Parts: sequence; C-alpha cells; structure tokens
Amino acid sequence: MPVMTESGAGTETAVRVADVLLLFTDGPSTLGVTRISRELGLSKAVVHRILRSLMTRGMIAYVPSSREYRLGPAIAALGARALRESDLRSAALGVLRRLRDETGETATLTSHVLDGRVYLDQFEGRHEIKMTVELGRRFPLHAGSSGKCMLAFLPAAEQERVLAGRLDALTPDTITDPVALRAELARVHARGHAVSAGERQADAGSVAAPVFGLSGDVVGAISVCGPRYRLTADFAERIAPQVRAAASQISRRMGWHGGE
Repeated sequence: MPVMTESGAGTETAVRVADVLLLFTDGPSTLGVTRISRELGLSKAVVHRILRSLMTRGMIAYVPSSREYRLGPAIAALGARALRESDLRSAALGVLRRLRDETGETATLTSHVLDGRVYLDQFEGRHEIKMTVELGRRFPLHAGSSGKCMLAFLPAAEQERVLAGRLDALTPDTITDPVALRAELARVHARGHAVSAGERQADAGSVAAPVFGLSGDVVGAISVCGPRYRLTADFAERIAPQVRAAASQISRRMGWHGGE
C-alpha cells in the first residue's frame, strides 16, 4: 500500500480546496454541501471541513435562508486584483474599445482557463438593445464563438480531451455532437475566426478570433456580440476581418510574432 507523504497529502488538500472554489464559478451562485460532494466525488465530511476553513478566511460565506454557501468578499477582492493586473486585459483595453466603436456592438475579451474560459472585460454596444456578458464566470469551450476559436487552436491532445468530455447543451443550438464539433473546429482553424448564432445564449450572435501569447499558445479571444436580429451571418462576415485584425494586434502586444 502506498504511503501518502506530508507533501503529497498537502498537495491533495490544496487541489480539493481549489476544486471547491472553482465549482462556484460555473453554476448557481449558492451551493449546498450535498451538491458539492456529488460534483467533486468527495465525502460530505471533507466538504464541510473545506468550507469551514474557507469561511474563516472570508473566501466562502454561509447563507442561512438556503442553508447553502456562496463566494465571500475575500474572493471578490482577489478577483478584482487579478483583473487589474491581467496582462491580457491591459493589452486589449484600447483595441477592445475601438472595436466597439467601429462596429457599434459589444466587444468582449475572454481568457482561457482550465477546462473553460472566463470573460475578463467588455465595452458595451452603442444601441439601446445590446448584449452584455457576465465577467468572471466560467463557460465551456464548446459553446459560443469565443470558446470555439480558442478550442480550435489548442494543442491536439487538449482539444481531444475536451471533445471526449461533457458537451452540455447551453441552448438548442449548442453543438454537442463530437463529430460535428470537430468539423466546425476545423473550419474555424482554417478561416481564423468563429461565428456563433445562439450557441451559448439563445438570442445572441457573435464573431470571435483567438489571441496568442509569447509562446504561440492561445491565451484568449476577442469577440463582437449582439442580438441575433442585428448580428446576422452577413454582418458577422463583414466584421470578421476587423475582429481578426484586433485579435492579432492584441497578440503582438502579448509578444506573439507568428503569422509574419
């Protein structure tokens, strides 16, 4: 029987704590012990210990009315600090604003995270009826243009791992068949941008292009999004070159020198 060293036990505990915190970035704003236990495959006793420890540091708060837990103020402070100091967000700031001004629609910046993506920033569209996104919430890579364009440029092994995992339907138009998704990703890779028509949010359309870092790895995506009745296939095709150019400019600010 293998013996768990102190270092190994500490690493396992840290991973479990991180997994509990990350669970709050995906679904409901509050979670109960039973759901956390089920989602992570941990005993309720272990979950209770982790939550109690996180509560003492202000990272988790208890909601008496629902007898569930939510993220605490310390996590909000960490998130705000991370956004302020994000190199990707700093590199994209002016480009994102200009893209919004040129298209009139909401321009967004997304970062690649483990098994998903999160919106880092947005400049809301000029129209009275416009689309906005939820900053900081994790979304899957297979749904929506920002996710698809990152997924299309991930290393083959990582891409296949995503395709072999859960491909939940966020809307009736989400591509959940691995064969169809693989074909879609090949098209995205060939043209350098992705288009979505109601795949992540039913009434929204978007066009996105990947952003690369110094090593050439995809680190995020920039998109233009709006109501589907305005962001039609023709409009998406017309603005796609602008979105690709904006993504390339941000990539070069991040140190990428590909495509030359």
